[in-house]
Amino acid sequence: MLQQFPAVSLASWNPSQRGVCLGIVEHKWPHLQALRSSSLRRKVGHKKSLTYGSTTLVTFCYGSRRPAQRFNSNKKETRNGQNVDLPPVLPKKQKKPYPIPLKTIQQNARADKKLAEMGIEKPLEPPKNGLLVRDLVPVAYEVLDAWKILIRGVALLLHVVPVHACSECSEVHVAQNVHAIQNCHGQTSAKRRSFHSWVKGSINDILLPIESYHMYDPFGLRIKHETRFYYDRIPALVELCIQAGVDLPDYPSRRRTKPVRIIGKKVIDRGGLVEEPQRLLSLDSTSQMTDLDTHRAFERYPNPPTEQEVPRIAQETIRAYEKVRWGVTKLMKKYTVKACGYCSEVHVGPWGHNVKLCGEFKHQWRDGKHGWQDATVDEVFPPNYVWHVQDPKGPPLRSALKRFYGKTPAVVELCMQVGAQIPDRYKPMMRLDIVIPESDEAFLVA
Repeated sequence: MLQQFPAVSLASWNPSQRGVCLGIVEHKWPHLQALRSSSLRRKVGHKKSLTYGSTTLVTFCYGSRRPAQRFNSNKKETRNGQNVDLPPVLPKKQKKPYPIPLKTIQQNARADKKLAEMGIEKPLEPPKNGLLVRDLVPVAYEVLDAWKILIRGVALLLHVVPVHACSECSEVHVAQNVHAIQNCHGQTSAKRRSFHSWVKGSINDILLPIESYHMYDPFGLRIKHETRFYYDRIPALVELCIQAGVDLPDYPSRRRTKPVRIIGKKVIDRGGLVEEPQRLLSLDSTSQMTDLDTHRAFERYPNPPTEQEVPRIAQETIRAYEKVRWGVTKLMKKYTVKACGYCSEVHVGPWGHNVKLCGEFKHQWRDGKHGWQDATVDEVFPPNYVWHVQDPKGPPLRSALKRFYGKTPAVVELCMQVGAQIPDRYKPMMRLDIVIPESDEAFLVA
């Protein structure tokens, strides 16, 4: 039964009152509508209206001026900032989610179509119109220099810290001993009861090689399946820096002075098709490109570092890793990078290529073509998460205690085991505050 309270006017009501029932009498509804549209948050959505002649009585229960708070199911994680779960592993039998909401993509497409129907050019800003963003050219050079330091540091640390890789799946483990967690999904994993088949790891297990086609003119003709061998494959990170303003003699890039003009999806003026100039190969340029690739990097640095140099190299490597990730994130906010929604193929440019080499889910329906969408930073520069080992020389990790272990990027784990100070943002996913129980105690943990 709703209890009636003495009626008060709007002028005498104090908005700072909380937790009390308010009886409001007013002759004109516009004032009531103004009150209803204010920042009141009603904890009890109950109201009662009574009309006596020209007077209207409306009763609200328990009003408050505090703004409504969004429900956060993960409130404990947000407050404490610890024990953060890793991004979920996406199923291979589904397309990757769009980084940009699909509704936003459709709205932009409708707006472009409307402009094209009216014959109006699409308004483009650098670098979408082919011109360089001058403020990002120093960032591209910083990323490339940090990438060289990162390759050298990881190659030297591989002489000190053992790295193990599974020959049947993509699992990598950084520790003295291999782990015994049964999570192998290789072709012959059933015969091994999901135990991994360990071999010696390489630098490509720490820094996953993501390559892209190098194009002299990204706004030129698309790469066809028949002409794919005319283009070199280089690390996607290096190709992104080249298009952002880095000049390399071996891989020239067209620098426009006039913007590209586009109506809808049609390029009406790209400044003509210019042939790629012949490359002038020299010893300096060859050695420069060798430093930018992880291929045979372990052999380029055969001498292991001394015990006093290891912590310094590890700290430089972790700084270079953070610099590369920061720079790639900044460049990708402006420069377009496309990724296949089904496989790991990446293409740096305004649109993808037409090479028919996708062999993932339902590739027969697409005739082997890639399903291009906007790429994320993790697709261009993947972190490659591995199990965090609190005691590298201790007993191997076990499947029964898998939920007590944390994970971290392979580069971070490699540097941490030799004494590097890691950034704080990696500590929540490593679960450093959890005490790992014995195997017989794990069943007693709630």
